Amino acid sequence: MHFVMGKILDIENLSVSFTTDGVERAVVKDVSYSVYRGKTLGIVGESGSGKSVSSMAILQLLPQKNCRITDGHINFYISEKESIDLLSLDRNQMELYRGKHIAMIFQEPMTSLNPVHKCGEQVMEMIRLHEKVLEKEARQRTLQLFNEVQLPRPEKIFASYPHQISGGQKQRVMIAMALACHPEVLIADEPTTALDVTVQKGILELLRKLQQQYEMGIIFITHDLGVVAQIADDIAVMYKGQIVEQGSKDEVLYNPQHPYTKGLLSCKPPMDSRPKHLNVVSDYLAGDVPAPVCETYEERTQRLTEIYYNKQPLLSVKNLSVTFPLEKTWTGRVKKSLNAVDGVSFEVYRGETLGLVGESGCGKTTLGRALLRLIESSSGDVVYNGLELNKLSASEMRKLRSEIQIIFQDPYSSLNPRITAGGAIMEVLKTHHIGKNAAERRAKTLELMRNVGLEEAHFDRYPHEFSGGQRQRICIARTLALNPQLIICDESVSALDVSVQAQVLNLLNDLKRRYNFTYIFISHDLSVVRFLSDRLLIMQKGCIVESGDADEIYENPQQEYTKQLINSIPKMEKPHAL
Repeated sequence: MHFVMGKILDIENLSVSFTTDGVERAVVKDVSYSVYRGKTLGIVGESGSGKSVSSMAILQLLPQKNCRITDGHINFYISEKESIDLLSLDRNQMELYRGKHIAMIFQEPMTSLNPVHKCGEQVMEMIRLHEKVLEKEARQRTLQLFNEVQLPRPEKIFASYPHQISGGQKQRVMIAMALACHPEVLIADEPTTALDVTVQKGILELLRKLQQQYEMGIIFITHDLGVVAQIADDIAVMYKGQIVEQGSKDEVLYNPQHPYTKGLLSCKPPMDSRPKHLNVVSDYLAGDVPAPVCETYEERTQRLTEIYYNKQPLLSVKNLSVTFPLEKTWTGRVKKSLNAVDGVSFEVYRGETLGLVGESGCGKTTLGRALLRLIESSSGDVVYNGLELNKLSASEMRKLRSEIQIIFQDPYSSLNPRITAGGAIMEVLKTHHIGKNAAERRAKTLELMRNVGLEEAHFDRYPHEFSGGQRQRICIARTLALNPQLIICDESVSALDVSVQAQVLNLLNDLKRRYNFTYIFISHDLSVVRFLSDRLLIMQKGCIVESGDADEIYENPQQEYTKQLINSIPKMEKPHAL
């Protein structure tokens, strides 16, 4: 079924609706686009725009219970002149096309991979399902695929469970699984969201290489126009279930016509200035875009002088190490260990934001948790406000947790799905004996929700009823409930749409100015970290390899690793012809 050029997939006037509480609502409206062999179509939009729904309709992966395709055709070309409408196939017939001719890489590899089966077994299953080969041949092909997607130590990854490998490695296993049967069309649904910029760059380069090798047509779904600029030939921008702008990459990125597209392009923190407030999509849709106000060099110098001059650090970390056992003898003696954090020292001053940057596996999250003693350190000292945290008892540490809080990366897993948003915040107040009674705690909760941009109507809603950005606002409100002095933000915006990310970053900055918070902001994204941070720590393999003023490190990095991180940030460079 391999022909060299031409159209491979045609979506015509696709409309999809979901029924909730007995009411049918259109979520995809009259969407049309084409996919060509050897070309990449980028579909861009925020969560809820319909981009993933329209793509899952191609593979008939939408829930049958409450979802209905109300109109349209999805034509898959089996030759240059002959096509078949995939919507006319029943589920058994669709099995012949799903995986073999049209494959999909899902957004979250951890939930897409089966946690009780080894990675190699899951890819082998895909091959044997579609091609009826013997186990030995399926194993050889799987190892070959692992080599093609540049997985280190293929034999070891083959025998590993998903939780035993990094996020970037899980995503490469998913790519290997999608490519197992050499599909004509590959749907990549947010395949680089929440990945390190260096891993993201590697995944994008890998997809381009594999596309050329297999002459695939790719549908690349993302919320980040910077990422889509690196890989797409054409772009379709979706908003509220419709395509609002469509054209070549150069037309859409460098001469956008729709206010929504312009808003998406402006949400990413700039790397050549330090704005006090990021513009958001709603500004452009309302036609009221404020002129950017940037912090001047003089303002920044004065602010930092006030933070550091003749002041004792709020937090002081000296030679902190965290070691995990990897292998033990039968007597329990540690035979092999991993130094996740290796002799790290730094200070944090009251009122500053310290950015902690590095790739997955560098130890930055382990370091953040060790500061709170959520993970016990192997050696070293952590002194907070004069208190040696390592010497405090469990009960003493518990009392201190109200002053040092953490906002985790994934707000959905941070919230109890059975407790409402209001209940989750009130629970914190009750645990720490804040408020005389339930009525007082409810009033305090509503005030906190308003402070983070949530509405009173959100009080009785459950986590699954919110968007990712709203869930993160609930987590921030829970943190604010205790009036902390130091907040550790652990990848707290990495999985959010760029537009929602801009709103949360603005919120964090506003709260810092209002309450004089001190942040340790952990991230792999230097553009985001630079927007928020005063100083940076660059971490690699458990060690701090570079530290200093955020602007100076970005403008003049000293270490090769730092230069690599900066060069991996997706950039949208305007072509000379435009």
